[in-house]
Amino acid sequence: MPMEKTFDATEAEARIYAMWEAMGAFRAGANASRAETFTIMIPPPNVTGSLHVGHAFNNTLQDVLVRWKRMQGYDVLWQPGTDHAGIATQLVVERQLAKAGNESRAEMGREKFLERVWEWKAESGGNIRNQLKRLGASCDWDREAFTMDANFHDAVIKVFVDMYNKGLIYRGKRLVNWDPHFETAISDLEVENVEVAGQMWHFKYLLAEGATYIYVEKNQDGRVTLSEERNYISIATTRPETMLGDGAVAVHPSDERYAPIVGKMVEIPIANDDGSFRQIKIIHDDYPDPTFGSGAVKITGAHDFNDHEVARRHGLTMHILMDTKGNMVSHDAPDNIVPTRYRGLHRFIKDGIPGARELAIAEINARGRAVTRRSGFTPTPADDIADTGGVNPALQVPYVEDKPIMQPFGDRSKVVIEPMLTDQWFVDTAKIVGPALDAVRQGRTRIIPESGEKTYYHWLENIEPWCISRQLWWGHQIPVWYGPTPQDGYDFNRDYDLTSNYKYAFCGATFEEAAKSAELRYGPRVFEVSSKEEAEAFRGFEVPLYRDPDVLDTWFSSGLWPIGTLGWPNWTEDTKKYFPTDVLITGSDILFFWVARMMMMQLAVVEQEPFHTVYLHQLVRDEKGEKMSKTRGNVIDPLDIVDQYGADALRFTMTQMAAIGGVLKLSEDRIKGYRNFGTKLWNAHRFAEMNGVFDGPRPTEPPHPTQTVNNWIIGETSKTLAEVNEALTTYRFNDAANALYAFVWGKVCDWYVEFSKPLLQGDDTTHKPETQQTMAWVLDQCLILLHPIMPFITEELWGQTDRPKPLIHTDWPTYSDLTDPKAHQEMTWAIAMIDNIRSARAQMNVPAGLYVPVLQLNADMAAQNAWAKNETLIKRLARIESLTPTTTVPKGAITVATPGATFAIPLAGIIDIAAEMARLTKAHEKLTKEINGLRNRLNNPNFATSAPPEVVAEAQTNLTARQDEAAQLTGAMARLAELG
Repeated sequence: MPMEKTFDATEAEARIYAMWEAMGAFRAGANASRAETFTIMIPPPNVTGSLHVGHAFNNTLQDVLVRWKRMQGYDVLWQPGTDHAGIATQLVVERQLAKAGNESRAEMGREKFLERVWEWKAESGGNIRNQLKRLGASCDWDREAFTMDANFHDAVIKVFVDMYNKGLIYRGKRLVNWDPHFETAISDLEVENVEVAGQMWHFKYLLAEGATYIYVEKNQDGRVTLSEERNYISIATTRPETMLGDGAVAVHPSDERYAPIVGKMVEIPIANDDGSFRQIKIIHDDYPDPTFGSGAVKITGAHDFNDHEVARRHGLTMHILMDTKGNMVSHDAPDNIVPTRYRGLHRFIKDGIPGARELAIAEINARGRAVTRRSGFTPTPADDIADTGGVNPALQVPYVEDKPIMQPFGDRSKVVIEPMLTDQWFVDTAKIVGPALDAVRQGRTRIIPESGEKTYYHWLENIEPWCISRQLWWGHQIPVWYGPTPQDGYDFNRDYDLTSNYKYAFCGATFEEAAKSAELRYGPRVFEVSSKEEAEAFRGFEVPLYRDPDVLDTWFSSGLWPIGTLGWPNWTEDTKKYFPTDVLITGSDILFFWVARMMMMQLAVVEQEPFHTVYLHQLVRDEKGEKMSKTRGNVIDPLDIVDQYGADALRFTMTQMAAIGGVLKLSEDRIKGYRNFGTKLWNAHRFAEMNGVFDGPRPTEPPHPTQTVNNWIIGETSKTLAEVNEALTTYRFNDAANALYAFVWGKVCDWYVEFSKPLLQGDDTTHKPETQQTMAWVLDQCLILLHPIMPFITEELWGQTDRPKPLIHTDWPTYSDLTDPKAHQEMTWAIAMIDNIRSARAQMNVPAGLYVPVLQLNADMAAQNAWAKNETLIKRLARIESLTPTTTVPKGAITVATPGATFAIPLAGIIDIAAEMARLTKAHEKLTKEINGLRNRLNNPNFATSAPPEVVAEAQTNLTARQDEAAQLTGAMARLAELG
């Protein structure tokens, strides 16, 4: 049955993928012919997710390597799976409940809510799996893992317990990113810093007991520009509501302006309930910038990350001002310093009700403790923003700057994140980071590109304790149970730690395990209750233990992804052999959040690096280099692309743009072009079919032909194999794609198909069979080498004739260099001559189908031989009517140089020289205007400094392209001038 005219990707892709799955083509060990393993762990997408361009790019590169290694006979495992994505999944289910009018999470209770989450996971959890299949991902789906699977859960809990018992995990009070909507700590990766319109208020902190000092300012030359007596220090803040928790005012040790008052006390400008003002000390610290603002900063250790470090250095008291919802704390405990009138207020305006910020501003202004300015006054950079507020009666307006500020938002809640000092569980990363650093420093694990190593070192050498607890319900619940202390009214005449401010904690993989530890303290009378509230309400001889309600950060469980998915700690021979894995392909944005933590965790648990290579890629952007976003309207849905152009075109595009460390720009035009590449391959096979190439058995070994063109293409095939092997070995995916594109389209589909026509369509009974055999072998090599990148169309073409096994399991070629130097030299010369003649004709606008006479001015022996052996081909492809030797170039002819020879094409009477000159001149003038415009734009300092880097780069690229085009036109005009 003859081939279809075109490849129907929509029909074929589903059919081919089903065939692969039915035959178990993706299973670990499929097609293995050697003992070596090759393992890739998929970066587990969120179970809530759907396929986006980042997934498509990342998984395409993984699949290219996996298919390549599988064809090489390795025992391959591509481990798929999904992450339970605690906060994201909980949000999805809560929204569903609200939309359906069901009970809220709080009303349902933990157990019932978790049942609903599992139901949702069963219904929707396979979404991204099916989407990856459409992309052609050849994962071992039989081994698909989930970070909440029973086996994985057991591994996570075991690691927590072991690390806790070794002193690597502890509970403590530290500053974290707090999401008041979800009421949980979140990671830095879940925080979006957004520039918003903000305000900076300037307030006076009066010196205690009416003290004053001489405030002096000097210019760069040391001359005094201002000297006055002040009774305050000026503070600028974007968060007035946090003043209530200030622990100090800090100034830089080099700042002479405040030297007289360092160590003195100042009053926070918000009154206590009794009308007094809480006093804090002015301290020296390197944190303040003397050149910014007044040079003095307030230190609120419980609500700002930088302030927290200053507070720790100086041992300052850190006052927690807000509850989990972002309201000012309202309890009556002695440590609550929030004045009564502020308690219970939200930090901002909420539901139209002014919040703590608005009340604080109004109160400070009313008390005359705001720095003031003349109405309408706009300070210059030279002005002292602290000014002499209050000295001059004309300065009557509270000084507030309108300025853009960077505000942290929860990426899912979209509310402002609050730095909060809370009790959380932490990994003492300083104790486990060393081996992870050594693994990269000593070369056991390599990070590509090398710039990633610098980032890796920077993060790990400055690592902070890792907050691993989240105040959620969906996730791995922390395996710690709390029991009462003597302060709770229990006294069993045991040796209690009476200094403890916390419940006694007992860690175990199960309650029974934790209870054994608890019994050592309380005796055999412990039992489990469901909550802290139930435990506190119980008073009796028995001792209630309640489990920590928090769950583990998803990065903690995904940090165990390599060993957890392979069954650790219950290794089997079938799973342990795949660890350590080989290469991890992932986005550079999670180098610290995931990659570094996997390194630390695996080395801490099993004392092995989880992979030998980490390949980092950037964010996939649009064709202009801009980040894709719904707001910009430039989001490309990979499944839309697959629907329109087929998975192969998208995969080839992704592979071709994967330059190490390069910017990843995706354009639909490029995808369309690679769809055409697939069509070119299909048409080459149709040509071969129509010329009897597939009539006989397909050769499995390289043929040994006699014809130059056949020997040449065999040599080109072997060179391409070497290039592809080298490129994939070194993770230069784009080089592999470019080599295949140049070979398949340029060498095979264009040159070889054309060169073969006289041999295939002639009457020579020797040349025709050998050309058929050569073409059959070469086209098979095209399919094999292209298969890892374009699996569907290659498998379809492979199956057009009977084969011993499908292409996915066909052996990768191992032949070495098959180049015939003589054939290579001849065909390279012939191609160069044809290209040069075609280029000259195109420049001069010679009609494409017109055969023209050519003059030979000189030619060395190699050129003469190449012409003699390939005359028929060259004449037909370059549209040459005749070749005549001569010693002079007649007027009206243009010269064409080729290696070892010079030719000329007489154009008199063929083209209208005057009309052609007019056309080129007009085009050149238009280009000159464009070049001048681009050059002026790039030379404008404002454009160079204010425009986004990608816009500047695009302008420079456009200028270079226009200049190259102008140079070609200038050359063509010069040639025409010679003819006139």
